[in-house]
Amino acid sequence: MKKYFQILALLGVATTLTACGNLKKSDLANNATTTSNTRTKSYQTTNTGKNGYTVLLKNGRYVTSQINGLTATDNDNSVDTRELERGLIQISKKMFSPSSYVFQEGQYLDSSTVTDWLGRKSKSNPDGLNPAAGTKKNYNPYYLEEIIEQNYLQGSNSSYHLGGMSLGLAMNSVDYYQKVKDGPQYQMNISRSTQRAQGEKMAEQIVARLRKKKALKNIPITIGLFSKTSKDSLVGGSYFAYGTAATNSSKITKWNTVSEKTQVLPTVGNAKAINSHDASNFNSFKTAIQNYFPNTSGVTATLRYENGKLAQENISITTQFYGYEQIQSFTQLVLSTAKKYLASDVPIEIKIGSVDNVQALIAKETADSNYQVHIYGGE
Repeated sequence: MKKYFQILALLGVATTLTACGNLKKSDLANNATTTSNTRTKSYQTTNTGKNGYTVLLKNGRYVTSQINGLTATDNDNSVDTRELERGLIQISKKMFSPSSYVFQEGQYLDSSTVTDWLGRKSKSNPDGLNPAAGTKKNYNPYYLEEIIEQNYLQGSNSSYHLGGMSLGLAMNSVDYYQKVKDGPQYQMNISRSTQRAQGEKMAEQIVARLRKKKALKNIPITIGLFSKTSKDSLVGGSYFAYGTAATNSSKITKWNTVSEKTQVLPTVGNAKAINSHDASNFNSFKTAIQNYFPNTSGVTATLRYENGKLAQENISITTQFYGYEQIQSFTQLVLSTAKKYLASDVPIEIKIGSVDNVQALIAKETADSNYQVHIYGGE
């Protein structure tokens, strides 16, 4: 129940959470440091689960980044958001081990700065990373849509310091535009090679700018390049490359390729399953629960693959019943059916709900953990 536990742990840190992610006392937990105006700040940490980062809190509160949600255009696809953040954390683990670093959302880029960076370059906005629009015949798309920042800190007791930073650059795979105001909408597809070339160039510019900040001069900075999906896509995008500027360096000397693919089942049209065995298992699961409960109106799955291997499976089940006993019995059926048909060696999340709300959640947080069940409004 990773997502469920994390949300409750991070949003409810001011109270004691008995079953869903308590505040964790660690080297950084419940220590105070004095500021120049004699006020004190209390630092706590909360653990986000096995193999995850410990999150740094201030005065019992989760610290958010100013740049969350800033985009270059209004053509954003909301399904990209989770993958943009999740994928950057996975990349960051390669550089900043969860056993040595604690996590905090980015605190060094402000909204004004990033708004300028996401804009087009012009006389009035020399810091714009996207090119000038060009002409009607030779239109230049918005390549960069969004930037996210994550900070990784080291320390013990009441002392900690910034040990590294990661940035995710969300590159458009499709740009939507109008040739004239209020005119028809056009779209331009952007190839992966162009995304990569533009992303690497922008990453170099960003690192050079960050090095001008005193706090960022001597830390490693990792940048991941993320490919956004079209705005009507049912699946989120994925990272395709990352690189690190070493301490004191403004250059990323090596870019590493990331191999990730995401697919929704059942497939649409003539699309083929990435893995026929996984697709067959899901179809058996889907058929079994629909045969038992005809009032199940929809069953879909989102599968994520890393280097060709299934890494995560999220299933959404839409029901047409609301009675407590129906939900109870259906949830138990889904649990037993999942154990029978779904992969045993990957994290799985199954969300059961009506059109209006979530009714139950069945999940195993890691590949080797047991399923946990939560029925909303239940005992």
